[in-house]
Amino acid sequence: MTFQYNCLIVEDEPLAVEVIQDYIFQVPFLNITAICNDAIHAMEVLQKEKIDLIFLDIHLPKIKGLDFLKTLKIPPKVIITSAYHEYALKSYEHNVIDYLLKPIEFSRFLSAVNKIKSIETQETIIGNKPLENEYQFFVVGKKKVKLYLNEILYIEGQKEYVHIYTASKNIITKLQMTEIVEMLPKADFIRIHRSFIVAKSKVDAFSATEIEINNKLIPIGRSYKELVVRTLGT
Repeated sequence: MTFQYNCLIVEDEPLAVEVIQDYIFQVPFLNITAICNDAIHAMEVLQKEKIDLIFLDIHLPKIKGLDFLKTLKIPPKVIITSAYHEYALKSYEHNVIDYLLKPIEFSRFLSAVNKIKSIETQETIIGNKPLENEYQFFVVGKKKVKLYLNEILYIEGQKEYVHIYTASKNIITKLQMTEIVEMLPKADFIRIHRSFIVAKSKVDAFSATEIEINNKLIPIGRSYKELVVRTLGT
């Protein structure tokens, strides 16, 4: 039997509710548990029902959607549904699954809800399978130093050198940023600035302008913002 995700629609526009409701009915693994037209009602539902996924509008009466998310200590998975694109970056600070712009096409809706299964599959794999002990040798001075890739927190480029930071050490090697980008597995690392590469799994928090790793704040370059949101926000 297919597992069903219990869905809560938090939306004050009747037409938008009708569209989302219709789309949910077409997806076998989604089930509507409740529909609320404001966040106060939604809070009451969350106290009584087991909700796996919230479809959340931003412009709601009484409490705005993102302010509502701040009140939830352990929120369910969330997909934003909004007519306003300017809140997208801010919403990803709350680890939303996706940001759907109205009017929402069914293909785009389906792509968003399918991310949930993909994310849970990845979480299961990561939870049950030890990380591969991949490593590289980096030239440091007159010797080659072995470094396991899963130890790397972030990398900072400084002219013709790069600083590779781990929790316990910093090694300096003569490489261009473009060279080290090619050396690292793209599934595990992301370039967020012309001078910085970070390990995705080591990101503790991020905003529209910076990433936090091990209490270090690292700037996100303007031209990299979209990539960062798309990669870390899903």
